[in-house]
Amino acid sequence: MGDVGILKKKTMICTPLMGQSVEQMVSEMKKAKVEGADLVEMRLDYINDFHPQRDLQIILRNKPLPVMVVYRPKWEGGQYDGDEHSRLEALHLAEELGADYIDIELKVASIFMGKQKMDQHSICKTIVSCYVDADLIKLMPLIAYSIGDRGFMSQVLCPKFRGFLVYVSLEGSPVAGLPTLESLRQAYQVQYINEDTKVFGLISKPVGHSKGPVLHNPTFRFLNYNGIYVPIMVDDLKEFFSVYSSPDFAGFSVGIPYKEAVTGFCDELHPLAQSIGAVNTIIRKPSDGKLVGYNTDCEAAVTAIEDALRERRYPNGEASLTSPLTGKQFVLVGAGGAGRALAFGVRSRGARLVIFDIDFDRAKSLSDAVSGEVKHYEDVVNFQPEKGAILANATPIGMHPNTDRIPVAEETLSDYQLVFDSVYTPRKTRLLKEAEAAGAIIVSGVEMFLRQAIGQFNLFTGGEEW
Repeated sequence: MGDVGILKKKTMICTPLMGQSVEQMVSEMKKAKVEGADLVEMRLDYINDFHPQRDLQIILRNKPLPVMVVYRPKWEGGQYDGDEHSRLEALHLAEELGADYIDIELKVASIFMGKQKMDQHSICKTIVSCYVDADLIKLMPLIAYSIGDRGFMSQVLCPKFRGFLVYVSLEGSPVAGLPTLESLRQAYQVQYINEDTKVFGLISKPVGHSKGPVLHNPTFRFLNYNGIYVPIMVDDLKEFFSVYSSPDFAGFSVGIPYKEAVTGFCDELHPLAQSIGAVNTIIRKPSDGKLVGYNTDCEAAVTAIEDALRERRYPNGEASLTSPLTGKQFVLVGAGGAGRALAFGVRSRGARLVIFDIDFDRAKSLSDAVSGEVKHYEDVVNFQPEKGAILANATPIGMHPNTDRIPVAEETLSDYQLVFDSVYTPRKTRLLKEAEAAGAIIVSGVEMFLRQAIGQFNLFTGGEEW
């Protein structure tokens, strides 16, 4: 295991402020100081009725921590749409009044800095910025301000790659793609990240629902393992694996919709993953960099269902060598990666599968592989299960934010002994609520998530194979 250590060269934590009044800016500066920011980025272009001579005096006289002043024009994605000379004069005034950093656009940097050189006594530092629509940039030192789900990772990993600033949002004032300072220090524990930190992450689309960071990162710290787990929004698997080929990226979880497709990017597959045809965990071998695919979903889902059935059948904890799934009709909605893991798992326990999927050919392929029965997806709402059957939802139906849908007819839920939902955000989906009201045993996707994550963590940290 790598040693965990505090950053040798501290990456500063910066909070961008976009208040619409001087009073709001001053208030938010104080709040950022209390929350633990090292400096703030002051967006002057967001202030209504901004008067440089009056307002900069108030802002900079009341600054409780270092300030970076930004006055972004519309032609560079900002709000300012006035005279360019006046804008540059306002930035020079901010420099004179005690701003610690001035952010200036590359297009006009030579003009601004030419005048700046006339004042040899200024201690203000200049940051030259440029918006670039590119996949990969190499600059040192670098301030990466990437927003949205795709940019989130760049903030968390900034200390590892010697970035100058990590951007965070104020509590209660979220900015898309920016962590809060609390999450940066609690969920990601950025204070422990250094150049030797191994990166693990969730490859998925979307990624905002992931609970992986709050599970894996504290466990890394507890075991003194120098690793970090981040959500990674991926649009193109081929491009992703081409760009992120460094040994620094030591392993990945795989989520919707890539569990099947990702098998084609693995150099080796664990026998279980190969038989299922789906991977939810990838490890990069330190010796040669080869990617090895595993599936920890299968046993996680099946044992969660079995344990719930045994608990109802044997409330006093009596042992049973026979799986409670043996001989049961198992109705599976979804034949993707999670569905394949479930199908192979319950088939190995002797269950009889009935499979529905919006892609009939995919459902047929899976049913052939597990000797099951395939049905057309549009028939699922009218399907009448055997009394005491098991229902499993292995689709994203019911996942946040579209939480009002269920994959089957509500009136059939009373026929199921147990209903399992692989969705874990929300913890109790509408399907599970309706099933519980109908008298069925319910198993949340949280149970599967926790169990598969244990298997993943063992693989991430070099423990036993799943």
